[in-house]
Amino acid sequence: MLKKLCGNVFSPASPLRCRPVAERRANAGFTLLEIMIAIFIFAVVITTIFTSYSTVSSGNQIIDQKTASYEMATNCLNRMVMDLKSIHLTLPPEYSPPALGESPELYRIVGETTNVRGTDFPRLRFTSLSHISFGEKEKGGIAEIVYYVQAAEDGNYVLKRADKLYPYGEFKEKPGDPVLCRDVKSLTFKYYDDDGTDFDRWDSDSEDFGYATPRTIDIKLELAESSGSLTFDTLVDLPVYREKKK
Repeated sequence: MLKKLCGNVFSPASPLRCRPVAERRANAGFTLLEIMIAIFIFAVVITTIFTSYSTVSSGNQIIDQKTASYEMATNCLNRMVMDLKSIHLTLPPEYSPPALGESPELYRIVGETTNVRGTDFPRLRFTSLSHISFGEKEKGGIAEIVYYVQAAEDGNYVLKRADKLYPYGEFKEKPGDPVLCRDVKSLTFKYYDDDGTDFDRWDSDSEDFGYATPRTIDIKLELAESSGSLTFDTLVDLPVYREKKK
């Protein structure tokens, strides 16, 4: 039909030629609809790739944060275990309960509760041979060690370690005390006597505890995270302890 039409209308010498329909369409380019479909498919592919990358990146950040928290908590608990394993006590017959009005015993163990910005945290005081010297001229000895929690500037809590050689004096928090652990959500010290009874506090200078020292201390540390919290727990058997006075 096309060939016949071309033969009737145009002469062979005519500069005009009758092109096939398929050839005319190929030279016409993309339609607006085809371009819009291509853009849509491209947007879907890019969105899928970006979402996958964001998911992987977020997962890596969570893993990195958990790893850092685990390492920090492990180092913190290891330091506390080392200090408690080197604890120094006065044992009978050298030890005698302080009389009324006398100064507290130098090597006492005191576990109490303090309020830090509206939240209760424990504070533990004892003496240990595990003194850390930051100066070349400073010698070793029996140090008073205090674990306490302090509010941080970012709104979280930090666990600090005070370390002081004799004379000890009245304990005071210092800005220069080293930080053992950051992002502390909760901290618990549980004290066990020789019979296995547990206490939330302790005072080895008190008649309520028979002037004894704990046999075991359970430490539970919880760190806050963006994805929740991590809890760590360790039990420390003291190498030496003082039994209840009979």
